[in-house]
Amino acid sequence: MAAVSKAEAVWPVEAELGEGPVWADGALWFVDIKKKHVHRLSPDGAQTSWDAPEQIGFFLPAEGGAFVAGLQSGLFRFDVESGAFSKIIDVEPELPGNRLNDGVVDPQGRLWFGSMDNGEKEATGRFYCFDRGTLRDSGIAPVAITNGPAFSPDGRILYWVDTVGQTINAADVADDGTLGESRLLVKLGEKEGFPDGPSVDSEGCVWISLYWGWAARRYSPSGELLETVEFPVSNITKLTFGGDDLCTAYATTARQGIQAEDMADQPEAGALFSFRVDVPGLASPRIRL
Repeated sequence: MAAVSKAEAVWPVEAELGEGPVWADGALWFVDIKKKHVHRLSPDGAQTSWDAPEQIGFFLPAEGGAFVAGLQSGLFRFDVESGAFSKIIDVEPELPGNRLNDGVVDPQGRLWFGSMDNGEKEATGRFYCFDRGTLRDSGIAPVAITNGPAFSPDGRILYWVDTVGQTINAADVADDGTLGESRLLVKLGEKEGFPDGPSVDSEGCVWISLYWGWAARRYSPSGELLETVEFPVSNITKLTFGGDDLCTAYATTARQGIQAEDMADQPEAGALFSFRVDVPGLASPRIRL
């Protein structure tokens, strides 16, 4: 039987759509897509926030101490000292109804990320790879809401999520970054919630956050359910691992879609949560620009 534990809120930030937690430079960073914020939680509890000029889907560390943000119109370099965003490259200028969503850095320093229909209905979302200034389509078929990708510890397997289709998928990664044919890892049932952002721990197990699912789950590389962490809120979006031992899991959540009359049942919706894990996570590589 899969183990069950519970998460606790550590920052009642009331995010409309919290996403993209990442441990970098000794702190926990995450975004609120809809409120256009970047947040940082330091180990001493200090909380810092910045405004972004557009909806912001992810925020990841890059070489030289920089960060790269996935804004609605493309990739931007972020300067922590000034709070300024400077554009690196446009993404999908021909699809103004799309925005960037989730992203990750592979062991080779390549940035992988997805786009999605901002209306969350049309299958216009694609996965991309940004490799030292060059942007290319991953070749994965378009879906309405992309989530992930995430990588096995050796970088040889890419995991990607079709949120609306409720599937977690895997594809082998060649040395040059091209992908093999995708295969189904997990198909969720109608009442289990929608799979959101995936993360991978040091044993190669895949953690999936469940939107409308009140939980996060840990699956083996073969798709076996190993562990469930329950939350007092319905919309869990993504988790990452932080702290000196990478054994503190941090999870973002969302208020989006919760009716006002239902908020009394989950007043902590939108908070940043944490829980301890036995198996440490993986440190995020830095993007090679």
